[in-house]
Amino acid sequence: YIGYIVISDAVKEDAADAISELKRLGIKKTVMLTGDVEAVGKQIGQQLGLDEVYADLLPADKVKKFEEIKQQGSSKGKVLFVGDGINDAPVLAQADIGVAMGGLGSDAAIEAADVVIMTDEPSKLVSAIKIAKMTRNVVVQNIVIALGVKAIFLVLGAFGIASMWEAVFADVGVALIAIFNAM
Repeated sequence: YIGYIVISDAVKEDAADAISELKRLGIKKTVMLTGDVEAVGKQIGQQLGLDEVYADLLPADKVKKFEEIKQQGSSKGKVLFVGDGINDAPVLAQADIGVAMGGLGSDAAIEAADVVIMTDEPSKLVSAIKIAKMTRNVVVQNIVIALGVKAIFLVLGAFGIASMWEAVFADVGVALIAIFNAM
């Protein structure tokens, strides 16, 4: 016996920063489901600042554990799962939001996921969540503006204060405002 060779996955450079940023965004619980041995899983979990780590999981065990986690969550909350391997595909398909790391990820994981991050950078997940929140805010703003202006002109038209042309102008104007707000 002269020595040994250790083969292990490397933790992505920005993974710890991504986890802490996700927590700042309001993600309540971060959990790792891994097929790695428990000692390695716990070490990586501590290194990344994860709340819970479940190790030594086969693909069927991951699905079972994921279902338990999903049932523990609140009825309003969504469960997001990030994975890259063929072993993650069943859980990616079950998750409310499945995210695959597509650069080096398996085709099965990419196919099962709702979102694919092509650069394999966990920090891109934070960017995606920020963009989604901003997009949702713009959509809500546009709906409130559109329905508000239409309601005002509906009332004005019912009392004979607004003419047909003013209502048409308000309708087109609201569409333009929504477009400019979205831009």
